[in-house]
Amino acid sequence: MQRVVSTYLYVNQKLTTGLLGELAAAGMHGVEVFCDRGHFDYRSPEQVRTLAEWFRDHRLKLHSMHAPTSRDFSVRRESRTPISISDGERVRRLDAVDEIKRALEVAEHIPFPFLTQHLGASREESDPRRLEAACNSLEHLAMFAKQRGVTIALENTPGSLGAPATLRQFIADTRLTDLRLCFDTGHAHMEEGVTPSFETMRDLVVTTHVHDNKGEKDDHLLPFEGSIDWPATLKAFAKAPAAPGGLPIVLELKDTGARALPLNEMVEVFDRFEGAAAARTK
Repeated sequence: MQRVVSTYLYVNQKLTTGLLGELAAAGMHGVEVFCDRGHFDYRSPEQVRTLAEWFRDHRLKLHSMHAPTSRDFSVRRESRTPISISDGERVRRLDAVDEIKRALEVAEHIPFPFLTQHLGASREESDPRRLEAACNSLEHLAMFAKQRGVTIALENTPGSLGAPATLRQFIADTRLTDLRLCFDTGHAHMEEGVTPSFETMRDLVVTTHVHDNKGEKDDHLLPFEGSIDWPATLKAFAKAPAAPGGLPIVLELKDTGARALPLNEMVEVFDRFEGAAAARTK
C-alpha cells in the first residue's frame, strides 16, 4: 500500500524540508503538496529549488500536487479570492488557467505524476456554460501537463458539477482522454455514498483523497473517526485497475486547531488499512 499524506493538514504554515523529513521518518512513501502560496510558493524559484534538492536526496516522493484554489497568498485565508477553471467570465478563467500552469511548471524541477484538480467550486451546480468553460481550460491544461509528464486527475466534489457521474460524462463528451480521476472519500460520503460513487469512477481513478466525516460536513477527519464504512471502502479500492502496489492512499486531513494530530495516529490508520487488506487475501 502506498502511504501518502497531503500537506493540506499543514496549509496554515510554511512547507519546510523539516516537515518533509518528519513524514519520511514516519515511513510515508509520498506526499501531495497543496498549492497555496502561503504554504508553498510554487512561483518562487528559490522555494522550488530548495524542495527539489531535498527530494533528490531522500526516498519520499512527490506523489502529486493539488492545483491552487485561490489567487491570493497572504496568511489571512478568509481574504482570498477563489479561482475556477469553469468560471464563466473569460478573464477570470484565463487567470485561473495561468495560475495552474505555474504550479505545473514545478514538475520541470521536481517530477510528479498527478495534479489533483477541481472542476469547479464546492457545491457548484452543473450547467452547459460552466462545462464548456472547463473544457476550454482543460484542453489547454491537459496538453501543458502532459508535456511535463503530469496527468490531471479531476476530483469529485460536493454539488452536481463535481459529481462522479458528471466527471465521467465530461471526459466522454469532451474526449479529453488524457484526464483521469481522484476519488475523495469524504465528499462521496456526503453525497451519493462512497461505494456507489467509487463504482462510477473506478476505472479512471489513479489517486485518492482519504478522510472521514459523519455525512454532513466536510470535516476531513482521520479514518474511523466518522461514519464511513472503511472495510467496504477498502474492498472497493482493491478492484481499481491502479498501478502496481494498489491504489495510492492519500490521507487528506484538516487542521482544526482542536488538537495536535501526531504522525503516529496516521501511521496507525495505514497499519489498520494494511491489516484489513491482508485479511482479505487469506
